[in-house]
Amino acid sequence: MKPSNMDTLAKALANAAMTVLVRSCRKEVAGASHARLETACAAMRAKARPVLDQLLDDARAAPWVAEAAFAAAALELAQTGIAALKASEA
Repeated sequence: MKPSNMDTLAKALANAAMTVLVRSCRKEVAGASHARLETACAAMRAKARPVLDQLLDDARAAPWVAEAAFAAAALELAQTGIAALKASEA
């Protein structure tokens, strides 16, 4: 895959994951400090490479499920961010 295509895919995945995180935890995000939001984003960034690799593997193995693989990847990243956001509450 070309680097520009990979960048586009990564940005779309990040946008989808952030959308899920914000929609799922609207109140928590609205009331969170910058540090707590950064903690959630850092956790998502740390998880991004293995999730993206899995997405690409899944799409190569079964191109007809690429859309579902993308959605699963976005949900996995969002779940990582949500867990970090909730853990930083305590």
